Amino acid sequence: MENRKVYYISVASGEISQSSDSSPWNFKIEANDEEITRLREYFDQNHSTDWQNFFRAHVPYVQYHYDRENDAYDEGLAGAYKMIYELGDEEARKHIDEMGILGKRS
Repeated sequence: MENRKVYYISVASGEISQSSDSSPWNFKIEANDEEITRLREYFDQNHSTDWQNFFRAHVPYVQYHYDRENDAYDEGLAGAYKMIYELGDEEARKHIDEMGILGKRS
């Protein structure tokens, strides 16, 4: 049996907390340790890529749509939202559906 716990997620800051009162959060999910580790990897990867994007932003001749770092950031963000959708409560899934970030979901 999986030992699932409730977590509160803030996508913008990449925070994952078991306390709903410790900081603002966007989504409530239930996950086991392995799933939380994978979600944390998405956030960590995007934090690293975000720094690369900061430095790349100072190179004026590279356009956004030709930028590998931006593609990597977008893929990481989509992966995190996909996990949150799969692990989230009904409110989380509804919010992500309304955002349209994952396309049409059934």
